[in-house]
Amino acid sequence: MKSVYFLFSFVTILFVIGILMVFDTTSAEVIDKNLNVGTHHVLIKQLAYGCLGVIFALLVYFFGYRKLLEFSPYLFYLCTACLFLVFVPGIGKALNGAHRWIFLGPISFQSSEFMKVIAPLYFIHLYLKTDKMTLKQFYLIILRLSVPLFLILIEPDNGAVVIMMATMMALFFLCRVKWHYWLLPVLFLVSLGGLAAFQMPHVKQRIRVYLHPEVDLLGKGHQPYQAKIATGSGRLFGRGMGESLQKLNYLPEARSDYIAAIYAEELGFIGVLFLVLLYLSIAYSGFYIALKARTKGGFCVASVMIFLISFQAFLNLGVVSGLLPSKGTNLPFFSQGGSSLLANCIAIALIMSANQVKERKNTWKSLEMT
Repeated sequence: MKSVYFLFSFVTILFVIGILMVFDTTSAEVIDKNLNVGTHHVLIKQLAYGCLGVIFALLVYFFGYRKLLEFSPYLFYLCTACLFLVFVPGIGKALNGAHRWIFLGPISFQSSEFMKVIAPLYFIHLYLKTDKMTLKQFYLIILRLSVPLFLILIEPDNGAVVIMMATMMALFFLCRVKWHYWLLPVLFLVSLGGLAAFQMPHVKQRIRVYLHPEVDLLGKGHQPYQAKIATGSGRLFGRGMGESLQKLNYLPEARSDYIAAIYAEELGFIGVLFLVLLYLSIAYSGFYIALKARTKGGFCVASVMIFLISFQAFLNLGVVSGLLPSKGTNLPFFSQGGSSLLANCIAIALIMSANQVKERKNTWKSLEMT
């Protein structure tokens, strides 16, 4: 039970620091651009999403991961329908050339963020129902999962596709699915996705800028270049909280994808080290809970959810540091983003609920080769 308290504490600390950074960056943006909103507007919105995320998490924890696994087919098809709706005029809305958001009056959300959580649950549900998964059964499942992947790809949201494919591959490994079952379809989907991505001008430009950011400093190379300036100027101890210069309209999307760069500028290497240690502590706590789970389902759910959160953190910090090309991935519990925050709260609650079941079964012995 202590591991659950540790996990909750680490996530809470991360969210509190993230809230401070969101207010720090957005209030500076409002003042610098003389926007017609209050300096606390985004802070209040993020806090509201945080409270909603806590409610969702409590509901998931109360019902447990088993109930969510039972309802996962309905959730999967509902979320897939929502991915179709993003292309329907009047419901879906294109922002920055991407059809990712559904708008229902004042409410907006990204279906792809929830699909990252639902798709693994759906696979686990089907996997647990079969005594021994055959090649045909596995391919039929992959065919169903390919539909939302394709819809997310054409939105386009390449970062979400990469995250989902990596998460599913980790899940196949954790469930001990025979490697020759999933290696060929994964290679096929990666090849297909790669060919499709290279037909998209913005993907070609991102790769070109990643390799040579100096060729387009006023365009696609501006963000990664300014992020490096922000990160490097923080040095060891940083400029001080609230003292960032890059947040003053130099670094676009500072509140979401590149908030870690502003954090590094203000708190320096020591601050970044603390941030990385927080994510490592969350990962350790999550995997510890997974290893102590008493059922096969609990182990699979907890493991894949903590992998999902950790992998997103790795991608975001990799992009900010310049080690990876830009993918538009939020930093879990830290960046601004309502849908991402809600989905991650649900994932954390699923991990915690895996600690509830008290059946006398050994996880590792119950994990048999399928």
